[in-house]
Amino acid sequence: MKLAVLGAGAWGTALAAGWAPQHATTLWGRNAAALDAMQASGVNARYLPGCPLPDTLRFTHDLDHALDQADLIVVAVPSSGLRATLAALASRPALPPLLWVCKGFEPGSRKLPHQLVAELLPRHTQTGVLSGPSFAQEVAQGYPTALTLACHNTDLAQHLAETLSVQRLRIYAHDDVIGVELGGALKNVMAIATGICDGLRLGHNARAALVTRGLAEMTRLGVKLGGHFETFMGLSGLGDLILTTTGDLSRNRQVGLRLARGQRLDIILDELGHVAEGVTTTREVIALADELGVDMPIARAVCQVLCEQLLAAQAVDALLNREIKAEF
Repeated sequence: MKLAVLGAGAWGTALAAGWAPQHATTLWGRNAAALDAMQASGVNARYLPGCPLPDTLRFTHDLDHALDQADLIVVAVPSSGLRATLAALASRPALPPLLWVCKGFEPGSRKLPHQLVAELLPRHTQTGVLSGPSFAQEVAQGYPTALTLACHNTDLAQHLAETLSVQRLRIYAHDDVIGVELGGALKNVMAIATGICDGLRLGHNARAALVTRGLAEMTRLGVKLGGHFETFMGLSGLGDLILTTTGDLSRNRQVGLRLARGQRLDIILDELGHVAEGVTTTREVIALADELGVDMPIARAVCQVLCEQLLAAQAVDALLNREIKAEF
């Protein structure tokens, strides 16, 4: 299969590197100089230092060249850049099947990726989402990873899952596009919360409680928005939540850890050098929760820390002193 991976950040590069030995894979990015450096050195020095890229991986900053005769497009840009990328694709007379791997809402509109695809590519129905517990660095290094690929068309989901599964990357087919998208987006908010918890050294008991109650919040909102309950118990829900709340490679967890130390958010994001989707997602999640009447106290506390300069320790105290309620 001929693959066009759009987005040369950490995740796009890692996926392209994983597929290139088995499929004719082209990695597209806007920065020609960065791509030339990657091709010359065999490493994405900015996003995946120390992870050699396969010789078979091709690079281009020419979108037409990347898409030429492609059998599948994988869009790996951040949520904030998805609209512009889809708009660039919309001018083409025909497109092959398309997957997206970003995890979040479009800032401002609160639209999920599938909603943007429906808006900008209304006649294109061969689409889906790839998500799950995965650090780009570990995928690039060939560590075993399992993901979920969801399409409304179950035959397409099965075909792509089989085709894109390689030696150390196992992909499961699914039909719950909304649930898979929401699991990937909402867990980032909980990763910030858990980072705050661990940064304040509140202990393992507190972390376990936070992850468990965070999953309850994710599921409440996710089901309300049309996702399936079972999806949030799977790889793209619970699995991704466990990874990002406990693994120090998580950018969102790092945001929480540094907030707990009293660092300013703008400095944290500048020093990270990568997109932490949970920061922009949190505001959209709270707006949706308010609109739908869904109780999300952990997400709200994170929003207050990020957007209202509430101190991390004060947010924890507020959560612990809420009215006692039944667990279920």
